[in-house]
Amino acid sequence: MFMRRFRSGIACVALTGISLLGLNSCREEAPSVNTLKDAYEGKFTIGAALNEPQILNMDTASIRVVKEHFNSITAENCMKSGPIQPTEGNFNFELADKFVEFGVANNMQIIGHTLVWHSQAPRWFFTDEEGNDVSAEVLKERMKNHIYTVVGRYKGKIHGWDVVNEAILDDGSYRNSKYYQILGEEFIALAFQYAHEADPDCELYYNDYSMANPGKREGVVRMIKMLKDKGLRIDAVGMQAHVALDEPKIEEFEASIKAFSEAGVKVMITEMDLTVLEMPDFRVGAEISANFEYQQKLNPYSEGLPDSVALAFEERYLDFFKLFLKYDDAVTRVTLWGVTDNQSWKNNWPVRGRTDYPLLFDRNYQPKPVVEKIINEALNTK
Repeated sequence: MFMRRFRSGIACVALTGISLLGLNSCREEAPSVNTLKDAYEGKFTIGAALNEPQILNMDTASIRVVKEHFNSITAENCMKSGPIQPTEGNFNFELADKFVEFGVANNMQIIGHTLVWHSQAPRWFFTDEEGNDVSAEVLKERMKNHIYTVVGRYKGKIHGWDVVNEAILDDGSYRNSKYYQILGEEFIALAFQYAHEADPDCELYYNDYSMANPGKREGVVRMIKMLKDKGLRIDAVGMQAHVALDEPKIEEFEASIKAFSEAGVKVMITEMDLTVLEMPDFRVGAEISANFEYQQKLNPYSEGLPDSVALAFEERYLDFFKLFLKYDDAVTRVTLWGVTDNQSWKNNWPVRGRTDYPLLFDRNYQPKPVVEKIINEALNTK
């Protein structure tokens, strides 16, 4: 069986300056526009999440790809509350500062991720010296201090913040996190209030996975209405696009774009990657704590993709970008969750030690054939 070896790179691909030469046939003619960011100029920004080696300029090959093809960057981990304030009052801004400096130096749209998230919040945030839950007033003060300090430090440099991350379950109810247990739904309103007070000019977002799920869609729309009824700023909803070859149904994804837009906010496609591997249980969505035992049958493509799977991958990515272009009046950003396949979290989630191919650039930092098709789709769309 012929295997498209995304793992080892795609033959006939060459990046020269800003030229992306023939991806499918080694033809000599280059298209008139040949980078993702240039092709989508005037439609929406094209972003990538940066990890620590990239921020520290240790992964120079990835940085070349980022500078060439992307005009928006998101901090993958370094701005989450655990890494940035591991103990009370002790902030570690070293990596976050370098991330912002890179974005400013390269004239990129900088996205802060994330201010309030249950998963990587430090335990001290919710407990007193004896390990008991703090009062509502103490948690409010800790939230305010954290958000004021972090947002205030980068005021005027960060384009927008993921203020609250993953607070709503698939059935539309609120996640029973420590934030919710202590403050109820008020924690969401407070987070947006504090973020706006810290930087009145900064855009503010709610970000979540499984957003094509009808129950979650309805819950997020209710949350948007709650914030707006309180007179609070929310500019956009981030739809995490951790998708598979057959999930979610693209019609449901489209329904959510329409619903959020009709609720009065813009839509951002965040954390996009497309797994070609079987999910042991689709009900986990993108729940970071999910972990399944390794089985060889769950890792079938360690040496490369069969031609049929590679074709399905291309068609699926192209279908999503066609959808984004259809709603380019509502969609303002599309961010890939990583740069190249070898760095993707999907290689180790929800099963550690697998070989996945979820991004647009392969393990040799080369664009996959679908990149040219995505570029041409933008150029052919009025």
